[in-house]
Amino acid sequence: MRFLFLLLLAMAAMTAPESARAEQTAAAHPEARPFEESADATAQVDAALARAQLNEKRVILVMGANWCHDSRGLAGWFAQPRFAAMLEAKYELVYVDVGHRDRNIDIARRFDLKSIKGTPTVLVLSSSGDLLNRQSAPKWRDAASREEDDIFAYFDQFAAEL
Repeated sequence: MRFLFLLLLAMAAMTAPESARAEQTAAAHPEARPFEESADATAQVDAALARAQLNEKRVILVMGANWCHDSRGLAGWFAQPRFAAMLEAKYELVYVDVGHRDRNIDIARRFDLKSIKGTPTVLVLSSSGDLLNRQSAPKWRDAASREEDDIFAYFDQFAAEL
């Protein structure tokens, strides 16, 4: 009986660090599921651009999907208080569901991107609809692996409109 007790105690000790690591990983990569398949993405983008002009802000279009770990990871960071405060001050934020890169592609084309090569693709736009991050827009496929401070600095660097 004592052997069984010691065996159970040893097994519990071995699994505790793993579960603690899983919690730590979850905390390091917050996730959200903001992509709505049925949303009228064109109307949302138009409304965000109108609000941006009125409020002298930029627009962020996160073109991704809820099935995508990196799309959910970036959205999770954006929901954190540190990001939310900065984004609220500088941006109008729109999540555009692209399905499996086969939905709402017309929105990417509207801003002179021929296709969505990976998710998320993140467009930073001026209030007049000019794409400001053409080179880096398609390079967010590793968003869940990026450091919090690097993500914050990237989006914080775009000055508000004057």
